[in-house]
Amino acid sequence: MIKKKKILIAVGGTGGHVFPGYNLAKYLEKNEFNVKLITDKRGSQYLKKIENLKFTSFPSSPIISKNIFSFLFSIITIIYSILISFVFLIFNRPTAIFGMGGYASFPICLAASILKINLIIYENNLVIGKANKFLLPFAKKLIVSFKDLEGVPKRYQEKISETGNIIKEEIINYSRKTYFNSNNKISVLVLGGSQAAKIFAEVLPNIFYECKNQGINMKIYQHCLQSQNAELKLFYEKYKIEHEIFNFNTNLIEYFSKVNLAITRAGSSMLAELTNANIPFIAVPLPSSADNHQLKNAKFYENKNYSLLIEEKDLKLKLLKVIKNINQNDSILNKITENQRQHSDKNVYKNIDEILKEIINEKN
Repeated sequence: MIKKKKILIAVGGTGGHVFPGYNLAKYLEKNEFNVKLITDKRGSQYLKKIENLKFTSFPSSPIISKNIFSFLFSIITIIYSILISFVFLIFNRPTAIFGMGGYASFPICLAASILKINLIIYENNLVIGKANKFLLPFAKKLIVSFKDLEGVPKRYQEKISETGNIIKEEIINYSRKTYFNSNNKISVLVLGGSQAAKIFAEVLPNIFYECKNQGINMKIYQHCLQSQNAELKLFYEKYKIEHEIFNFNTNLIEYFSKVNLAITRAGSSMLAELTNANIPFIAVPLPSSADNHQLKNAKFYENKNYSLLIEEKDLKLKLLKVIKNINQNDSILNKITENQRQHSDKNVYKNIDEILKEIINEKN
């Protein structure tokens, strides 16, 4: 029997880092690699919801500088995580390690680089993250969703390879066949990101109520925090607005055939999934995202005419007007759909295959 080559995938603690790592792991396992996922306590909250998935969790911490004690504690946690990463890598030495971004991926990626293990880092936002920027000098490759990436020093530009977005193969191969017309019900999928958007459940229902009052026929599929279920359900039932409430869901594709518009946070993975599935969307960036990367993501997609953009501070003023315009003008969503059809990430895994083969052969 041919011994499978080992690959480690280190993911940060948010869904935007975890799910690309999981998607990559699924693909590589199908292609005869022995794959292990590494994360922290936060990331494990997502991964443990996936049946039959094995992963390892290490302690991690961002650098917290609000006082000397929190700063020292975070530094000690990072050093401890690097040390146990060394031990883990010595006994589970992989051919290569993928760092998917986020501070939880940093310790084991740094340990791998010191041990001369091939390091590949992935950035799916339009601004390179802090962990990836620090690891860039040690990485063999920086693979990116789009070449329009900010924050990479010129001396490392040759490390960049544009692969596309690492999203589910089922979504890459999915395409919504229908177009919108004003006789249709506007079916809206509200997505708050992997951690849900509390403000969406607080602000959007009243806007949908105003839409109903103005004769706009709508059905709402809304992702929210579990603690918001009862209040949302009561509101929609009171005003007879068709709805379906759901909490965390790793298989959003089941909703894609039911909707013709999405309202979403601007995490890069979600924007890529909606674009590949040809679902027109309104991006509402998280204002507190690091380096304002969600706003930059949203502007990038808006400039490509793949979506619309409303900043959170403008939701109450602008969303009703946008939905009214959509209801009166079929072409708004249909033009977005046509533009989205020009984009596909279908070659992402083929591109990663080529990079991985090049690095493995180079080592041999």
